[in-house]
Parts: sequence; C-alpha cells; structure tokens
Amino acid sequence: QVQLVESGGGLVQAGGSLRISCAASGRTFSRIHMGWFRQAPGKEREFVAALTWSGGSTRYADSVKGRFTISRDNAKNTVYLQMNSLKPEDTAVYYCAARIVWSDVVTTTPGLYDYWGQGTQVTVSS
Repeated sequence: QVQLVESGGGLVQAGGSLRISCAASGRTFSRIHMGWFRQAPGKEREFVAALTWSGGSTRYADSVKGRFTISRDNAKNTVYLQMNSLKPEDTAVYYCAARIVWSDVVTTTPGLYDYWGQGTQVTVSS
C-alpha cells in the first residue's frame, strides 16, 4: 500500500511559477514510478509528467514541455512538479500517482497507475 499526499497548490497569475509536492509513504520505493496528472472541469484526466524513482528517466506532455520539471528527493520520499510560465489553461486539480513496475519505461496512461493522491488545486489567473 502506498499513500500519497499532495501539497503546494494555489492561485497564481499567468506567467508565474508554482511548485507542488507529493509525499509518498507506506512501502519501499525502489520500483515505483511517479507521475503527475491533471483534470480540469468537464475534461478527462490527462498526463502531465512522470519519472522513474531511481533511474531518473522522465516524460512530459507536449503542452508542458519546457515549462514544467518533475523531480524527486528520495531521502524525503517526495516528488515535485516545478511549474513555470503558467498559463490559464494549466488550471486544474493536479494529482500525484504511483505505479509499481519492474521496468524503466515511464507510462502516461492513468489506468496503469496503482495509487493516487487526493489532488491539489492549481488556478492560474489571466
């Protein structure tokens, strides 16, 4: 069992920056991939970014590439999403997800992730 708790969401102006965090607990993390997804009102949940826990391999959605950076601090069992040059269309609830897997291939499919956090709201004003 893995518990995920997001924090750091809030209101920011367009062009601004925000960093959200996801603290993981409950089991060892050597084979866990971590991902960030988001869901805006009336839309499906979409992939944002993901990385392998130990290997550092990352993937990003095209819409955030060059603006968002996913990283992790293994000592703190925490994953971060640094969001720069935010746009109003980035407004959504951001969810952290964990996938227990024995490969280094990072997946973007929400249904393949095993655990989810409760989400944190990010609102970007124009």
